[in-house]
Amino acid sequence: MGLTSARPATAAAQGPVLKRIDSFVREEMERQKVPGVALGIVHRGKAVLAKGYGFANLEHRVPVGPETIFQSGSLGKQFTAAAVMLQVEAGRLSLADTLTKFFPEAPASWGAITVRHLLTHTSGLADLEGLLDPRKDYTDEDFARFCYALPIEFPPGSRWNYSNTGYVLLGIIVNRVAGTFYGNVLRDQVFKPAGMTTARGISEEDLVPHRAAGYRLVNGEVKNQEWVSPSLNTTGDGALYFSVKDMIAWDAAVQARALLTPESWREILTPVKLSSGATFPYGFGWMLDERDGKPLHHHSGGWQGFSTHYSRFLGEGLSIIVLTNSAQARPSRFVDGIAALMSPALAVPVPAPIADTEPQVTTKLAALLDQVRSEGLQEAHFAYVPSGFFPERAKAYQEQLSTLGPAGKLVLVQRRTLGDERLYTYEVPFGTRTYVYTVGLAPDDRLTIFLLRPK
Repeated sequence: MGLTSARPATAAAQGPVLKRIDSFVREEMERQKVPGVALGIVHRGKAVLAKGYGFANLEHRVPVGPETIFQSGSLGKQFTAAAVMLQVEAGRLSLADTLTKFFPEAPASWGAITVRHLLTHTSGLADLEGLLDPRKDYTDEDFARFCYALPIEFPPGSRWNYSNTGYVLLGIIVNRVAGTFYGNVLRDQVFKPAGMTTARGISEEDLVPHRAAGYRLVNGEVKNQEWVSPSLNTTGDGALYFSVKDMIAWDAAVQARALLTPESWREILTPVKLSSGATFPYGFGWMLDERDGKPLHHHSGGWQGFSTHYSRFLGEGLSIIVLTNSAQARPSRFVDGIAALMSPALAVPVPAPIADTEPQVTTKLAALLDQVRSEGLQEAHFAYVPSGFFPERAKAYQEQLSTLGPAGKLVLVQRRTLGDERLYTYEVPFGTRTYVYTVGLAPDDRLTIFLLRPK
């Protein structure tokens, strides 16, 4: 592609704007304690920036460049979705196929789960993240048997809940129907034709030029990423290597609707319809939101010392890719800040009080804070029990509220409807500190989400 470290190609990205972006990125890296960042910006079809900041390897003091290789994390899910759609186009599977077709030893309940449910995180299968032994090697059969024992948290298709399990299973399905590793499918049918010359599956033993090291913060100190077994880096939930130059090439393919048929792209970028008829803003490996009233397609990832984010602001013809080598990094903050510098209309709205037309809900949720402080959260409070929430996170919220003391008045700053759920976000003072309190409610008013964090 012949990109230099920074090549402005539009008036919006020239001179002062690029300087402000540079300053912002460096300041945000310092604030978040991120060792290295690779940044790609595409505007109106032209790559205007492909640049590295900081270090790809702290021990050897190797700087990040446009060619530095990062791990994808869950940003790799959109590539797994592409591999699945290639199999659909080849007639090897259908989105309506049930899982028992590919996993005959699965529980009978899997007969209600389809390939589409896996792609859209509506299968109901509990998330296996954090449940696998990171030191153990698993075969595809081992992964499948592990998933057979996972609970189904809700009727398939009835709601959306992010689950890496579905994409692990999708990778196995592609392996089986294609007769080769899904990473080979991506190499031959996505990476090569898209011009993603250094994108590939993760390998610990191969020599990978320009490979970055991953890092994590432990008590504020930078440490190397934790080791995991090689098999955990072969799964379809996000186990790829790529550079920001690779992702710029992928952005061009997405913009051109290349590699796949128009029908496949339509499926990938259409919000999922739940069994109630309501829609949720997720397609196949893409979040489908809005910013400034215009479409925003994006996804993030995090795994083994890396965090990534890729956003396409369709109304502005603007794509931003941020790859970092820090487990604790929040690359979406880089993306949102850069987007606002490119176009002020893309700035994330500052939370402000809105009209509270449901005071009875606010009263109930204020009482819930007191109840959590005194009695803790119980599984009966939830319509769908969040995977991994009990007992540790539930206990942590009770302890947190016990130390904070009584809550002040709840001030509503956002109300959203996602699928069949209503999400309420409040700012609530505890003494001199303000916290952000978010609760999701199912149609029967039981909880789907409970979050409390400092503002």
